[in-house]
Amino acid sequence: MPKTLRYTLISLKEMLLSGSPIVLLTIALLGFTWWWLNPNPPKKVVLATGPEQSAYDAFGQRYAQALKRYGITVEMVRTEGSSDNLDRLRRGEVDLGFVQGGSADLGYDEEDSIVSLGSLFVEPLWLFYREDAAKRLQKEPVLKNLADLKGWRVNVGTPGSGVPRLFNTLLQVNRIEPREIVLSQLEQTPATVAFLDGQLDALVFASAPESLIVQMLLQTPGVKLLDFAQAEAYSRRFGYLTPVTMPQGMVDLANNVPPRNVRLVASTTSLLARAGTHPAVLQLFAQTAVEMHGGAGWFNRAREYPNLDHSELPVAPEAERALKGGLPFLQRYLPFWLANVIERMWLAMGLIIALALPLSRIVPPLYTFRIRSRVFRWYAELRDIEQRHEAGSASADELIAQLDDMEHKVEKVVVPLSYTDELYALRGNIHLVRKKLLRKGSAQAVGAPA
Repeated sequence: MPKTLRYTLISLKEMLLSGSPIVLLTIALLGFTWWWLNPNPPKKVVLATGPEQSAYDAFGQRYAQALKRYGITVEMVRTEGSSDNLDRLRRGEVDLGFVQGGSADLGYDEEDSIVSLGSLFVEPLWLFYREDAAKRLQKEPVLKNLADLKGWRVNVGTPGSGVPRLFNTLLQVNRIEPREIVLSQLEQTPATVAFLDGQLDALVFASAPESLIVQMLLQTPGVKLLDFAQAEAYSRRFGYLTPVTMPQGMVDLANNVPPRNVRLVASTTSLLARAGTHPAVLQLFAQTAVEMHGGAGWFNRAREYPNLDHSELPVAPEAERALKGGLPFLQRYLPFWLANVIERMWLAMGLIIALALPLSRIVPPLYTFRIRSRVFRWYAELRDIEQRHEAGSASADELIAQLDDMEHKVEKVVVPLSYTDELYALRGNIHLVRKKLLRKGSAQAVGAPA
C-alpha cells in the first residue's frame, strides 16, 4: 500500500473515531425522535363502509384501491350504515367511517375522540314508491308528499343506517304517527327484492346516486321517485338537510329520465376518523377524497366537494391542509414515504442539527489529542528512565536495554504526515537520553580500579 494512501487512511480512521461520540449521540436522538413521532403510517387501516352494493361500499373499494399504491391495505368492514359506523368509531373498532349528517347525535365528548376529514358529497333521501300502490291507496299514480303515506307499507332500513331516525323526524313534522304506517326495517338488498315483488309499497333510504340500487330503481318501469316539493322548508327546519334538484334527463338523456326536475332533501356525508389515527393516513384519505369527489356530480358542480362546510365535528388539520392547500410541495417531487418523513421530522431534525453543530467543535481537538497521545504517552516512560538514571536506582546497561526496547516500539508508531515532526522529536529525545546514559557508563568504566 502506498505510504500516502496509508497515511490518509490513518487520518480518516482517527477522524471517524474522534467524531464517533457525536455520531452515536445524533443517531440515538434520531432513533428516539423516530420512535416518538412515528412518521411512517401503519400498513393497515380499517374503514367502516355500509351495506353491500351501497354507495358507501363502492366508495370504500375505491379508497382501498387508491391507498394500495402507497403500500397501505384498507380493510373494509361492511356495516348497516351511518349510525353503525359512528358507534364503531366510538368503540375504537374501526379507524375511519362514512357518516351521514343528522343520522346520529354527536355530543361534545366526541370532539376529542373523533375528527372530520370534511364533507364528501350530498346524500339525498330517496323515497321510491310503486305506481300501482299509489293508485290502490290514494286513487292516483303520483305521491305528492309524505302526509299521503298513511296506510302504506314502507321500509326505512336498519336502525344502524340512521335513516329510521331521520325519517321518523320527517313523519313527526308531517303529523303522522308511526302506527299509521306499516314500517319495516329490512336491509337494503332484501328490501329491494320485496319492493319489486310487490310486498312493499315504498322504499326509503339515503345514498349517493352512485349506488347500484339507486341507478336500477330510477330506470325500473312502474317505480317512481317522490318529488319533495317542500324541500326548501325541510332544509329551513333542519340545519343538516340541504335542498337539491335532480335535473330532467340526468339519469338518461336519450330516454329523458327523469322526465322532469325532481326536488329532494339531502344531508352531507362526511368521512370521520378516530383522533388517534396516524396523521399520514388522515392526509392520504383527505388527498384521495379530493381526487375522488372533486368532479361534477348529479347534485354538485366540479370542485364543490369535498369541503369543510356542514361539519358537526372539528376538522383534522391534515384534512384542512389537503382541502385548502392541495398536494404538499415535497410530495410533488418526492415519493410519499420520503416526503412524509421529512414533513413530520424536519423540526426535530433541525433541533438535533442545532445541538450537534456546537458539539462537533470538539471533534478537531479530540482528533489532535488522539494523534498526539500516540507520541506523548512515550514521554512518561522516557522520563522514568531518566529519573532512575539520575537516582542511580538502576545500572546504565539496564536502562539502555529498556531504552532500546522503547525505541523499537516507537519506530512502529504511525501518525499522519502533519504530525511527523512530533514523532521525530520523540526519537531525537530518546537519542539524547541514550547519549547521556552512554556518557555515564563510560565515566564509570574509566573510574573503576584495575
